[in-house]
Amino acid sequence: MTGGSDRGLEPGRPADAPSALVEQRRDHAAGVLAQTLENRDATAYVHVGTERDPAIRYSCSPPANGLVAVAYDGTDGEWLIRTADGSDGHPAADLAAVFADRGREGTILTPARIPHDAALYLENAGFEVASTDAIERARATKTAAEHERIAAVQRAASAGIRHAASLLADATVVDGRLAVTEGADDPVPLTPARVRTAIDEAIVGAGAFPAGNTAINPSTGPTAVDGEALSPDEPIVLAVAPRGPAGYYGGLVRTLIVDSDGGRERRVHVAVTQSFRSARSLLTASSASVHTVAADLEAEVRSFGLDAGVEATVAGVGLESRERPTNGDEIEPGAVIRLDVAARVDETSRLRIADVLVVTDEGERPDRLAAPEHSLSPAALLEP
Repeated sequence: MTGGSDRGLEPGRPADAPSALVEQRRDHAAGVLAQTLENRDATAYVHVGTERDPAIRYSCSPPANGLVAVAYDGTDGEWLIRTADGSDGHPAADLAAVFADRGREGTILTPARIPHDAALYLENAGFEVASTDAIERARATKTAAEHERIAAVQRAASAGIRHAASLLADATVVDGRLAVTEGADDPVPLTPARVRTAIDEAIVGAGAFPAGNTAINPSTGPTAVDGEALSPDEPIVLAVAPRGPAGYYGGLVRTLIVDSDGGRERRVHVAVTQSFRSARSLLTASSASVHTVAADLEAEVRSFGLDAGVEATVAGVGLESRERPTNGDEIEPGAVIRLDVAARVDETSRLRIADVLVVTDEGERPDRLAAPEHSLSPAALLEP
């Protein structure tokens, strides 16, 4: 049984009518929770938080404000939802009373970060509380509906990067700096702030939110500040991580050079792009951990004789811009991961690329979600 009880829900909301997205997520999580509860000889899973908590949003459609408690009854296989507005007291106390009325006893599993008062309500009702990462493990692989949501956000990310590429492709050089003509007689300096605004507008136009994650030359890079025009012969790093209406994130990074001399940046570019091919081949041949894939990315870049500033990060993406699988986690079929690789071009700039992949079954090449080419040329990103 995967529906939710209507007691404690906001008035007028059907008891067993979560969205199709939430229903899929619950079905997916129920398999992990049921096995975990059996292995731990526990009676139920409970989490308490607000709609800002990704684990809460994953399990239900929480109200915009206030506390909500989500539970999975291991005996009945039922999801239970309680909100602050619909409970006589604390939502966790309400759930504890329900479990006591049902004759449940023993251990209730909760995330380690459950609020202290919520844990006390469960303990005061006679239950032992122990922590679990079951929902985080469930979230590490995505349902088909989640894949669709992330793919849609990634298309918006691509729209933003392509719009920036169009600005760079049409730019002129004035006094050694990039400028654009925007219906005016005189060229306007093409600054990082102007490019960032253009990217964000394109992301919004494509149905997503920039979420404050758009950056031009983040971390290390050319010393140009927001008000100083970009240089035509220096790498320009464009980084975005928008969020879609359903709360899912994307992630995309491209590095562009308007007027490349074909020097060291080309060598770095070949090394970085080759590392993505190597990682996809690795994930095609067999399962691998996050550490293994990150090490493969770095090793491939270094095999081109590059050592300075080489960085590779691998992590899941979903209701958070960075979530499991992370660290030493195994990357399982169904996972959606972001590969992010950077290497230093010179003392003041670096080249960086990031893509989002959907990991499929062993023997199948991971799918790269919608993204422009890896080229350094702005014009190349505009090609269909």
